[in-house]
Amino acid sequence: MNLRNSAEVSEYQRINVQSEVATATPHRLIQLLMDRFLSKVAMARGHMMRENTEEKGRHIGDAISIINGLQASLNYKADQKLAQNFDDLYDYMSRTLFRANLEDDPQLLVEVADIMRQLKEAWDAIEGAADS
Repeated sequence: MNLRNSAEVSEYQRINVQSEVATATPHRLIQLLMDRFLSKVAMARGHMMRENTEEKGRHIGDAISIINGLQASLNYKADQKLAQNFDDLYDYMSRTLFRANLEDDPQLLVEVADIMRQLKEAWDAIEGAADS
């Protein structure tokens, strides 16, 4: 793929994501954040394996920012104990990402990705149950 086509594909993807976010339900927005998190962690892991420190750090930083967004979306008024449990889990994930970056440990990235996949599966099931 030449540079022009690559730039066009990137622009299309950016516009597509913006369009989806603009029309998404709150439930879908969380799904999008979770998907983006998994993508960022996978990219960080690839850069870690290729010893590309700058890009690894950038993607890990993006993943931590997504976790911060998920933490900010917690609803303590609905269920304080559940929200606190998620807050604690997100805090653990952020600290683990930070450690993975410092120690260049791809297994730590696998660990947080696995946690997020489990959370996303449960979140996806909630949407399906609400539609039934």
